[in-house]
Amino acid sequence: MAGSGSSNILYEDVFNIEDINPEGKSSTQFHNVGRVIAKGATYEMDLVIDIQTELFPLKIGDKFTLALASTLDLEGKPDDGTFDQSGKPTLLDKFDYGMHGKVFRYEHEGEHRVAVYVSYGGMLMKLVGDQRHLNAIELDASIYCLIRKSKAI
Repeated sequence: MAGSGSSNILYEDVFNIEDINPEGKSSTQFHNVGRVIAKGATYEMDLVIDIQTELFPLKIGDKFTLALASTLDLEGKPDDGTFDQSGKPTLLDKFDYGMHGKVFRYEHEGEHRVAVYVSYGGMLMKLVGDQRHLNAIELDASIYCLIRKSKAI
């Protein structure tokens, strides 16, 4: 498990935004969604992710922490992907932005590199890097993407 001792966190790293909408406009069909290109600081993963930039504004050079989790339950208990409105503390409370989706493709891109593709209701994510850091992520799995802006040093 990369980046965390918690059993519900499948992957976590800090990313630096290198570009937003590299084709000059949003490459998605959604209003106020930007395609963010970022590089992981610790595991050197390549990330392409669609983010609703009106809700979560970002700019080139920003840093953010991205965590992929199997559940929002703080004790790691599985959930059904339905938002819990009880007010009980969840993993989402530790982040600024979250999405729930499904892993729809898992490809090997060389000897030790893999690409993980996730759809969050049509908003897409592609995470590419060393397979040992992504081995906890499985094809067809439900997965949460949790993001918080990193503090400036």
